[in-house]
Amino acid sequence: MIHNTSAMKKPSQLVTSGVFIGRSLLHSLRNTEALMMAIMLPIMLMLLFTYVFGGALDPGGNYVNYVVPGIILLCAGFGSSSTAVDVSTDMTNGIIDRFQTLPIRSIHVITGHVVSSLIRNLVATVIVIGIALLVGFRTNAGLAAWTGAVGMIALFILAFTWLFAAIGLVAKTPAAASGYGFALLFLPYLSSAFVPTSTMPIWLQGVANHQPITPVIETIRALLTGSPVHTEIWWALGWCVLILAVSMVWSAWSFRRKAGRR
Repeated sequence: MIHNTSAMKKPSQLVTSGVFIGRSLLHSLRNTEALMMAIMLPIMLMLLFTYVFGGALDPGGNYVNYVVPGIILLCAGFGSSSTAVDVSTDMTNGIIDRFQTLPIRSIHVITGHVVSSLIRNLVATVIVIGIALLVGFRTNAGLAAWTGAVGMIALFILAFTWLFAAIGLVAKTPAAASGYGFALLFLPYLSSAFVPTSTMPIWLQGVANHQPITPVIETIRALLTGSPVHTEIWWALGWCVLILAVSMVWSAWSFRRKAGRR
C-alpha cells in the first residue's frame, strides 16, 4: 500500500519540541565526560578558592559564603557553553537537511538544545549547592528568597544558553563555536564573583560594575545571605531579558539564513 506522505498529520509544536528536548538530553547523557567536567570544574574552583585562597581573602573563614554565588554562575556558564558546540555540530553534519524533509519546523532542534541545557544546568546547580553546604556554606534565606535566587539563576541560564546557541549558529565549525563560547566564560572573573569590585584597579572597576554578570551575582548573593537587594535585581533582570531577546532574534535570523524558512 502506498501512503500519501502529503496527507501525514503534522505534529503539534509542543510534541515536536518535546522530541527534540528528549534527543538533546539523550545526547547529554551519552557524553558523560563533558557533563562531568561541567560540574567538576566549578566544584574544584570552589574548593581551590575556599581552602587555598579563602584564608587570605577572608581570615574570618566566611569566604565560602561570598564565593558560592559566583561559582554557581560559573557552573551555569560552563554548562551552557556546550550548547554552542552542539548547535554548530547539528548545523554542519547534515542532520538539519534530514529534519527539513519531515513535516516539522526544524528550528525546534535549537529549542531542544536550549531547554535540555536549562535542565542539565539546574541539576548541576543543585549539585554545586550541595557541595557548598558540605564545605561550610550557610544561608538564612527563606522560601521566598530561595525561590527568587533559583528564578534568577534559571533566567540567567536561559539567556546565556540562547546566546551560546546563536554563537553556534554563526560559527563555521564546532571548534570555532567552542572558541567563541570560551571567551564569554572569562566574564565571571571580571566581576564580583571572587573579590569585591572595589579592590580592583579603577579602570577595571568600570568594566566589572557595568557588565551583566556582576548584578546577577550580587542579586543571588543578597538573596542567599539575607542582605538588601537594592537596585541590583533590576539591573540583573534587565541584562538577562535584553540578552535573551537579542539572542532569540539573532538565533531565528541566523537559522533562517542557514537552513531556510522551515
